[in-house]
Amino acid sequence: MSEKKAVLLIFTGGTISMSEDTNTGALRPIDFDRLQELMPELKQTGIHIHCIPFLPLIDSSDVHPPLWEKLALTIRDNYDLYDGFVILHGTDTMAYSASALSFMLENLSKPVIFTGAQLPVGMLRSDAKENLITSIEIAADKDSNGKAIVPEVCIFFEDTLFRGNRTTKKNTEHFNAFNSYNYPPLAKAGVHIKYFQSAIHYPETEKPLHIRTKTNQNIAILKLYPGITEEMVNAILNIPHLRAVVLESFGAGNAPRRIWLYNALKAATERGIIIVNKTPCSIGSVEMGRYETSLNLINAGVISGYDITTEAIVTKLMYLLGEYESTEEVKALISRNICGEMTCEE
Repeated sequence: MSEKKAVLLIFTGGTISMSEDTNTGALRPIDFDRLQELMPELKQTGIHIHCIPFLPLIDSSDVHPPLWEKLALTIRDNYDLYDGFVILHGTDTMAYSASALSFMLENLSKPVIFTGAQLPVGMLRSDAKENLITSIEIAADKDSNGKAIVPEVCIFFEDTLFRGNRTTKKNTEHFNAFNSYNYPPLAKAGVHIKYFQSAIHYPETEKPLHIRTKTNQNIAILKLYPGITEEMVNAILNIPHLRAVVLESFGAGNAPRRIWLYNALKAATERGIIIVNKTPCSIGSVEMGRYETSLNLINAGVISGYDITTEAIVTKLMYLLGEYESTEEVKALISRNICGEMTCEE
């Protein structure tokens, strides 16, 4: 590759990949040529930018594991040709896709930056331009030794770079659509891009990129609420082919002390169903055993999800269940921090 930095831009869809038809006002997908017309600033970056569109472009509400596999394969096939990768993606499921890619791209040593926009790129007040240009700069940025400054899967939005598997969408109306509540930002973009290197994960050893694309989607989310019925819980825990359940409990990991709930959870874990306790709070962690109301969950074989996001635990379970056949092995890895997705007890 030449000395000129190079970034691969991957179009999947979303608001950032749309422009407004001047005649009808309707939104329609754009290609890279049209993007360059709307954003002549791209040529001023001094970075070679190549584009691969995933056609047809999709709304992020339609994102599912086959798209994640396609993204991972595209990055693998182009890994040696580019300094970094920028993925244009709709905001609604961006945190799911970023979390999934963080598990799929093992030994990652180059930036993979997800970004999008709240307004289409052709609109006057669109946030697309700053999001995209800064994402491209971060994807191409290297230190004095020629190493990527941020060799992680990230989300960049408005002026902040987040670790992808720590991020969740928080706002549908404002430009600061995302936040990472339990982990600090990796960078802030102002007049200069300021990197917080103590928060960035760097690979311990240089190993070739290895992708893991097998997933198992036989998981469910069970959200507890006051008055939840035994029938409702049993209906979810007895879904055919179910392998794992994300149990969204109360507060720091608490649940009603109903004997029927304990019996249902205990019976499920004894059948080999993995149940992970997830706090509904944006800030904080599951602390099983802190309150008496969490003791039944421990005794039923429920595993702590610590401070992991819903997006990260869902994709982590899909990834682990796809890659490992042993339930005990998956349970052990659930409690282990694989790629910075959670803060857990050592």
